[in-house]
Amino acid sequence: MNILLIIIAIIAIVLLFTGGFVSSLNFLLWVGLILLVLAVIVFLVRMISGNKRV
Repeated sequence: MNILLIIIAIIAIVLLFTGGFVSSLNFLLWVGLILLVLAVIVFLVRMISGNKRV
């Protein structure tokens, strides 16, 4: 019976960490998408204005 409790505890800990990683990865995905949109906007503005600075 103790082995079953240990296995359940280990599964619960793994699921807890997995849930934390998924939420943090979801946050990083949104940050990446926002940065991508900003980069595209800056690229388009520089293309339209004709600014050739590197």
